[in-house]
Amino acid sequence: MKSVHGDVCCVAYMATSLDGYIAREDGGLEWLNQVAVEGEDYGYSAFMETVDALVMGRGTFAKVMGFAEWPYPGVKVVVASSSLSEADLPAALRDKVTVSADAPAELVARLAADGARCVYVDGGRLVTSFLAARVLNRVIISRVPILLGGGIPLFGSFGREVALQHQSTRAFASGLVQSDYLINSNSRTETRL
Repeated sequence: MKSVHGDVCCVAYMATSLDGYIAREDGGLEWLNQVAVEGEDYGYSAFMETVDALVMGRGTFAKVMGFAEWPYPGVKVVVASSSLSEADLPAALRDKVTVSADAPAELVARLAADGARCVYVDGGRLVTSFLAARVLNRVIISRVPILLGGGIPLFGSFGREVALQHQSTRAFASGLVQSDYLINSNSRTETRL
């Protein structure tokens, strides 16, 4: 897929509650466990096999740091943050993770120059900033059958409408429904919201 940065494609792969939240107010994700099924990863492993680089926000990185094992072996990981430095990284991750304060377009251009073709963008605020910068090409959204009633929204405000082209939708026995959309490259005009 062509993007504004040549052949690189930036993809958001996110789970959301049916009422549009990616986490509880406190950042809690335990509600995702209701669709955890042994042997079913909802296409995540296949998706990760296509990923050359993963860009995550600082909040997402803090959440990942709480995992027992580093979940991204062999993938170049960049934490997008203006307040975190590489000196703040745990020693065990310094050869796996870099930190960048670059704007989304500059970061994507740098990753493309380094040979990345598929960039996974992770974190609600970061995805919103990539949408605002017009560098996100695709969104894969997994809707979990739960209403959280509040929390951290799937997308924040980014000042324009974005047309999507539906690629596929798959329903799973757990109740999770996953949809894949391309971002319409014609959605480039500003709209005051």
